Amino acid sequence: MDEVKIARVRRFNRTVAERLGALNDQFLGRDRPIGEARLLWEIGEEGQDVRALRARLDLDSGYLSRLLRSLEAAGLVTVDPKPGDKRVRTVRLTRAGSAERAVLDERSDELAASFLAPLTRDQGERLVGAMSEVERLLTAAIVEVAPTGPANPVAQHCLRAYFTELGRRFDTGFDPARSLPADATELTLPAGLLLVARLHGEPVGCGAVKFHGGEPAEIKRMWVAEEARGLGLGRRILQELEDRAAAHGARVLRLETNDALKEAIGMYRSAGYDEVEPFNDEPYAHHWFEKRLPGRLAADRAAAAH
Repeated sequence: MDEVKIARVRRFNRTVAERLGALNDQFLGRDRPIGEARLLWEIGEEGQDVRALRARLDLDSGYLSRLLRSLEAAGLVTVDPKPGDKRVRTVRLTRAGSAERAVLDERSDELAASFLAPLTRDQGERLVGAMSEVERLLTAAIVEVAPTGPANPVAQHCLRAYFTELGRRFDTGFDPARSLPADATELTLPAGLLLVARLHGEPVGCGAVKFHGGEPAEIKRMWVAEEARGLGLGRRILQELEDRAAAHGARVLRLETNDALKEAIGMYRSAGYDEVEPFNDEPYAHHWFEKRLPGRLAADRAAAAH
């Protein structure tokens, strides 16, 4: 890893922590540190399940429990079993908690305004633009991509969303029964695999590859949720599939796609896929692509990554 980049990231982190007041145990002038304040904001007026909070904030369960006990002792939240499922605990703001959250919102607005007030209009626009870019990149960095069994509920969620989107975007609709198959056995090792991407524990994308021994491998089921687009997730999933295909001995990757999927077509072309003559009879395809993997280099890269 580039030591200069690491040093710059650490300097940025220190600057942000200081400017936000994260070093002060009375965040925004209130009687609680930033962790408790953020938790109050995240619980919101509708309440949240504890497990959802833990996934959303990526918190250790013990630390989250300590934060909740502190807020509960202060009379700001209640933590109770969820009606109908006693295994799940739900957190809700009390009336005092809602009032405290409103104060935190007001003071957070004041803090944000204080960032912009000393700057010129042009500097303010640049700061907000840079913050948006940093937020996007940091969000991309916390997405987790991992092999997942096709029968897993999160995998099924992704596949249903994929089929639904194709049905909405294709001129003729989409019927999975008419399309060439990629069933559970074909997406399970050693025949193939399915990758699922998760953001804050929620599934936001998938992609699959089918292996055919010495024959070209096939990319299938590429999908990214609308709320996760713009994070480079499609390219990341594609690269991961390429690396894993190379590790399994594939030297050529193939895929087909529909003319309605302009973004996907652009991504495949920019990733080095060349359009070729049709190599199957997929009824929904208008374009067929192929990419030759760089042999030993790809296999070595895949082995190092896994």
